[in-house]
Amino acid sequence: MSPHLDAVRVEQVWVESGVVHISARTREAPVACPDCGRSSVRVHSRYSRTLADLAVGGRPVSICLSVRRLFCDRPRCGRRTFAEQVEGLTVRYQRRTLLLQQLVEMAAVLLAGRGGSRLLRILNVPLSRTSVLFHLMRMPQPLVSTPRVLGVDDFALYAGIYGTLLVDVDTRLPLTLWEGRDADTLSTWLTEHPGVEVVCRDGSPTYRQGITVGAPEALQVSDRFHLWQGLSRRVQEIATAHRGCLRAAAPDPEPALFPASAEPDPEAADTPARRHAKRLFEAVHAVTDTAPGRSYHSIARELGLNRRTVRKYARATTWQECIRRRYPRRPTPLDPYLGYLRQRWDEGEHNALALHQEIAAKGYRGHYQQVKLAVQPLRRGLPLEEVHERAPTPREVARWIATGPDQRSLHVRERLSRLLEHCPELRHTHELVREFDTMLDTQDATLLPAWLDRLSTSRLPALASMAKTIHEDEAAVVQGITTPFSSGVNEGRITDVKLQKRIMGGRAGIPLLRQRVVLIAHLRRRHP
Repeated sequence: MSPHLDAVRVEQVWVESGVVHISARTREAPVACPDCGRSSVRVHSRYSRTLADLAVGGRPVSICLSVRRLFCDRPRCGRRTFAEQVEGLTVRYQRRTLLLQQLVEMAAVLLAGRGGSRLLRILNVPLSRTSVLFHLMRMPQPLVSTPRVLGVDDFALYAGIYGTLLVDVDTRLPLTLWEGRDADTLSTWLTEHPGVEVVCRDGSPTYRQGITVGAPEALQVSDRFHLWQGLSRRVQEIATAHRGCLRAAAPDPEPALFPASAEPDPEAADTPARRHAKRLFEAVHAVTDTAPGRSYHSIARELGLNRRTVRKYARATTWQECIRRRYPRRPTPLDPYLGYLRQRWDEGEHNALALHQEIAAKGYRGHYQQVKLAVQPLRRGLPLEEVHERAPTPREVARWIATGPDQRSLHVRERLSRLLEHCPELRHTHELVREFDTMLDTQDATLLPAWLDRLSTSRLPALASMAKTIHEDEAAVVQGITTPFSSGVNEGRITDVKLQKRIMGGRAGIPLLRQRVVLIAHLRRRHP
């Protein structure tokens, strides 16, 4: 009936109260003593064991197994009697068969407490979430062998609390993790596991110090991804410092076809919102100017405002800074057809449904309502609202500069070209980024010293600070550029760590998180 029951003699099978009962007894075969290993056939007594087994046909299975207790006849053995175990069926002190216990452990590793409990109840194995976690924590972890290439990286556990993950780069399996990212714990682990040849890490001075103390002969490699990420962050800081130049990336607006006086300028109009902003600005500054050290909370209570509102108006130098800006309309799929709509309107076609059918024949895939809303200004004698491209954000500019020239779209190329022509600092930054990109592509670090000197003399504080940081870790940076080692495996494993942490609702402690992360990686390796 079941392969794992071939080692025993099944005597009777019956169904009672929805449970399949199996009565069986062990065969009369020699059994080795668990201490000395000597075989024995001399029976001391028999007793019955009740084992739960995998469900059959949706019904739980209970096995009543009669086993022998045998004598150990070796004089020097400290054990006088021992109970026999059936290979593949029983485990010492276990009231489940080996197959059922493996199922419980797999459910615990994959789904942890509540999820594993729900799955096991569906499989007619009722267990509470605490019992599932108990079986998970009692599972032995695989033996940790000293890796040749070790990956070290940190990850966020909770708000402001970080952990450290160690990964075997060759096997791509996690080794262990712990809370914190201090040098002492890392150096202690490396001392206990000697023989590590290469260590991939980020630019953290803490990890650099721990590796230097724990494995001084290991080759340290600063990861290329973190180097590029740090450079992109510096580019964004430069773009933020030159925010006034970013408007140059937007093309010059085309001359209006209608008089400028057709629509009032919202910046110059005297609106209730502008009067309200001016009144709040004067009220807040009347208090802050007379009492400079007063807290925002007390001012907010006095004026009946929110603390954030008080802070915004107190930090502003003019009341115009506190007005919500009117951003230009974003591009839509209807923009290429606005000229045709204006032409047909001038020719006398004022039916929005007919206009929608005409531009749909030309390739427009939008809804009729978009056309109806677009021609409403024409019905009031106003011009169609033109699309004015907004200035890019510093983050967008940093992404443009970090992206390779062959991967930029034509639109981005045009905007970036206008911006670099207008801002010499960003143009110089772009040249330095391209030089570093060439070093990474060719895996040649011979130009790194000259490139660092250019960073130091660029008169850009963000790049100068990065040059100082790389100078302190130049040997590892050179290895990161010239060798194929990287922390890509670490980043993938950290993604898995965060997934497991979120599956458990973020409430998992370090021992439970370590147990799941290590065991689930080996389970996936056995069952891809």
